[in-house]
Amino acid sequence: MDFRATSRLAAATVLLSGLLAGSGPAFAQTAAAPKPAQAQQPGTVKANHGAWSIVCDKPAGANEEQCALMQNVIADDRPEVGLSVVILKTADRKAKILRVLAPLGVLLPNGLGLNIDGKDIGRAYFVRCFTDGCYAEVVLEDNLLKAFRAGKTATFIVFQSPEEGIGIPVDLAGFGEGYDALP
Repeated sequence: MDFRATSRLAAATVLLSGLLAGSGPAFAQTAAAPKPAQAQQPGTVKANHGAWSIVCDKPAGANEEQCALMQNVIADDRPEVGLSVVILKTADRKAKILRVLAPLGVLLPNGLGLNIDGKDIGRAYFVRCFTDGCYAEVVLEDNLLKAFRAGKTATFIVFQSPEEGIGIPVDLAGFGEGYDALP
C-alpha cells in the first residue's frame, strides 16, 4: 500500500465534506492525550482500546451520531508538535479514512510521512488547513489496515523545513480491537 493521496481520496473527501469539517477539531481534541488550553470537549469517549479511544459526536445537521477511532500524540522532544490520528468510516460504510491533523506551521509540500515498525510506508499530502491545523487523509485500504493491525508503532513524520523531519510515534496497541468495535 502506498500512503499517497489518490483519486479515491478525492472521492472520499467529497463524501466526508461535512463529516468532521465542523466537528473535526472536536474529534481531534477529545482523546486522552494532553490538550492545548483552548481545546474544547465536544464529543464523548465511548470506549478505550489500548492507546486508542472511540469518540462519538453528532455533527450539526447529521441524523445520527458519528464515531471515530483516535489517538492524540505529542513528539517526545518537541512538545509544541502534536498529531491527532483519526480512523473513521464514511456514512455509507463504503470507505474507511485515515485522517491526521498536524499543527499549523508544518511544511505542506513535503506531506506527512509514515513508517510502521521502521518500514517506510510512504507519504500522504495535506488536503486542507483550518485554524486548528492541517489535515492529511487517505483511504484506509486493506494493506494499510493490515499493517496498522500487525504493527507495534507507527511513526508519522512532519516537516518544518525540507531537511528537518520530526518523527512522532503512535502506539498501535489496541488498534485492531478498537477498529473492530468502531460502529
